[in-house]
Amino acid sequence: MNSTKQRTEQDRAVRAAENGGLPTLGFDSVTPYDEYVGTAALHRLQRTATDAPEELAFLVTTQVMELYFGLLRTEWRLAQRQLDEDDAGAALATIRRTVRHFEALNAAWASLGWLTPAQFNRFRDALGEASGFQSAYYRHVEFLLGLKSETLIRPHRRNPAAYEELVEALSRPSLYDSVLAFLARSGYAVPREVTERDYAAEYRPSPEVEAVWVEVCRGPLEPLAEALVDLAEKFSDWRYRHLMAVRRSMGAKPGSGGSNGLAWLERSMRRDVFPELWSARTLM
Repeated sequence: MNSTKQRTEQDRAVRAAENGGLPTLGFDSVTPYDEYVGTAALHRLQRTATDAPEELAFLVTTQVMELYFGLLRTEWRLAQRQLDEDDAGAALATIRRTVRHFEALNAAWASLGWLTPAQFNRFRDALGEASGFQSAYYRHVEFLLGLKSETLIRPHRRNPAAYEELVEALSRPSLYDSVLAFLARSGYAVPREVTERDYAAEYRPSPEVEAVWVEVCRGPLEPLAEALVDLAEKFSDWRYRHLMAVRRSMGAKPGSGGSNGLAWLERSMRRDVFPELWSARTLM
């Protein structure tokens, strides 16, 4: 334990003794907790468009999901840097951590699982054309998972910061691309046309990559493969819960953002994440 940490622990012990074991109750300004978390700013962000009592739960749940999208983006970028440095152990720990993040993200749907069409209709029109389809952070999450599409960044053209980030993410390797590049450097027979492809294009499954995963799952990197499968499964869970929430609250009505709603989500679910990790299991 370094000297700074020792002094901090000693200071805490002294304060605890002075307070008789009670928490500190007096502060010169806002509590350190409120300052660190930014609670005042967070709670000012809930600005509902109607007086419908159900809308606040809808808004808070959406905002919580946006925070998790940002967290996942940060974590997967970190995992990519760790893979680029050939630190498989650190990347594995990061990816496993994001599986837990997804568990919390998926649990957030429970806050909307009760929403009926009548309840949703009380505030749906007030949303105008606002739609989860327009989330730049969610789009970035999809790009990092390898689900690339240039057309889906067009809604953000008038938001320069978000648009530039998405253009960059579109052209950069996905997390899966980073994994495959790491496997190639580790001696696995990942084809050059896979590791040197146009990263902005939709990923196309490869029989050679499928064979690589069969080999990987017989060796010491199997935990990395299984962590990616866990991640893909949790992402599929999120998409399914989204689909069911829409189905329950509005059926097959057109989406507020202009899509055909349910049909759009059903088509999106058919786009696999890490495809060869699934098809390779048939060959094992």
